[in-house]
Amino acid sequence: MRLFSTNARYWLRSLPRLIVLPILQAPEEALMGGQAVIEGVMMRSPHSYAVAVRQPGGTIAVAKDYLEKPSEKHPWLKYPLLRGLGTLGQAMVLGIRALRYSAEQAMEEPGKPAQAEKKVELSNWLLAANLALSLGFFVFFYKYVPLSLATLISRRYPAAGNLLIFNFLDGAIRILLFLGFLFFISQWKEIRRIFEYHGAEHKVVWAFEKRGAIDIETARGCTRFHPRCGTSFLLVVMAIAMVFYMFLPFRSFGMRFVGRLALLPVIAGVSYELIRYAAKSQGKLWRWAAQPGLWLQRVTTREPDDSQLETAIKAIDTAMELEKARGGELVVA
Repeated sequence: MRLFSTNARYWLRSLPRLIVLPILQAPEEALMGGQAVIEGVMMRSPHSYAVAVRQPGGTIAVAKDYLEKPSEKHPWLKYPLLRGLGTLGQAMVLGIRALRYSAEQAMEEPGKPAQAEKKVELSNWLLAANLALSLGFFVFFYKYVPLSLATLISRRYPAAGNLLIFNFLDGAIRILLFLGFLFFISQWKEIRRIFEYHGAEHKVVWAFEKRGAIDIETARGCTRFHPRCGTSFLLVVMAIAMVFYMFLPFRSFGMRFVGRLALLPVIAGVSYELIRYAAKSQGKLWRWAAQPGLWLQRVTTREPDDSQLETAIKAIDTAMELEKARGGELVVA
């Protein structure tokens, strides 16, 4: 009972992390990238991933495994729009696995041997609870609240009831809520630690992609701002949502809310395709799509110390070892 109570309190304290961590994950399935977790970093390559976590005693615990792309397991997920949904779904599940593993290792008592090479196993009920929490917060905070506020304003000022103005207002409120939420949680000590690991992840990926050397000194000299960050993707999603909502003919609050929920898969798929095309073209569209996310990373990343860089390097080295053992190609931008 005492153990259950301790774990329950720990997971309650982790709720803000559960909500913010998906924001920090890159959406691309083919490139080397990763995600900050609790006291560590998860790195993934096309067919493998590794989670490296700094335990209280100072040792680094590592979990690793192979991955199959969703499109390789299910050929129908190769098609445009559908492939984005498969990739984002896998990223969410993998992110929650990495988060649980990092939470377990962060709770290890100093002096206890690191559980190296540990396989990550996630119970179905915990996975469902975390998914429900993240999705519930997303729907309420970024769909229900903006729509409610825009509706109240349109009732007070009839001119705001115009379809174009209403949806612009709804979208602007959503983006302001998103920015305000990130700024608010960035003041928390525990979240700042995650943002430092987020910066370590970006620096190490840059060292891998642009300089070919993965060591602390090289990573230290890289920028902590990366255009393939999950924050860029979410901002693109919000911008595209404003356009899609223009085509909803509904006037009642209930139908507008249902319409927004129904369009979620379509908007996610279209946003993924836009980011994917822009990343491959590296042209003006890419610069336009990535720039707001780069600005926002001044909030969602912090300069890491050498121990955090070392943890991120351990994660990327392990993922690369698995990829090479499988015979896969390390695709970089």
